[in-house]
Amino acid sequence: MKYSRVSVSGLNIFYREAGDPSSPAMILFHGFPSSSHMFRDLIPMIADKFHVIAPDFPGFGQSDMPSRDEFTYSFDNIAEVIDSFISSLGIGKFYMYVFDYGAPIGFRIALKHPDKIMGIISQNGNVYAEGLGKKWEARAEYWKNPTPELRESYKSAFAPETIIGQYTFGTQEGSVSPDGYTLDIHYTKRPGYDEIQSDLIFDYQSNVAMYPKFQEYLRKYQPKLLAVWGKNDPSFIPAGAEAFRRDLSDAEIHFVDSGHFALESCCEEIAELIYKIFP
Repeated sequence: MKYSRVSVSGLNIFYREAGDPSSPAMILFHGFPSSSHMFRDLIPMIADKFHVIAPDFPGFGQSDMPSRDEFTYSFDNIAEVIDSFISSLGIGKFYMYVFDYGAPIGFRIALKHPDKIMGIISQNGNVYAEGLGKKWEARAEYWKNPTPELRESYKSAFAPETIIGQYTFGTQEGSVSPDGYTLDIHYTKRPGYDEIQSDLIFDYQSNVAMYPKFQEYLRKYQPKLLAVWGKNDPSFIPAGAEAFRRDLSDAEIHFVDSGHFALESCCEEIAELIYKIFP
């Protein structure tokens, strides 16, 4: 495993890298409120087959976190930076593994460069309205009526108890290491983090608005896709995985007995599926 940084659009982007550069590339797109650290167990399991690259998004993990005056925190802007990051490394075609926030970021890049996408692993990476859990109904109301009070209330999304719940809900007792959520909680303590993440919570509506475009991309280009889902995830529910079959009749759909951060308790099972479906 190598740990590096590269300057992209004036930002230092941190990334993890493993595997032979001559092997097929696989880009890992992390989610909220995590970083490339969420792939710490998966990377060694697949690095003998893929050239694995896992960046931290701007404002996350070890990448630069410019102020909101210097950088507009939106999914469009983050996708643009990560697209430039991929180009800066000279990566041509690649597989992408998308999770949570990483799904709308990865799918934006796929829309822009459909010829580069060799296949997709979507692990609780939702692009369908039916995959949105109950909590999104309240968020949709917030997007329609974004009062300062509601913005403040949604800062509970990165409270320590909420993050721990994201990791542990729907998992077998004792199956989730505290390492991942402890590091995520550490990053939330940085000055300005709360307002940056609040911007992204509000901008998530742009992802939902783009779901039809993401689905059109799937129908038109028919990428090979594995949807592997923590079946107990309350945020992105199993219907979001099943919906891929509507646009990709050959989509591989698999459920694991876990929650949102399924890699924390089912990493070996997910790695085995990747090997089986992308030989």
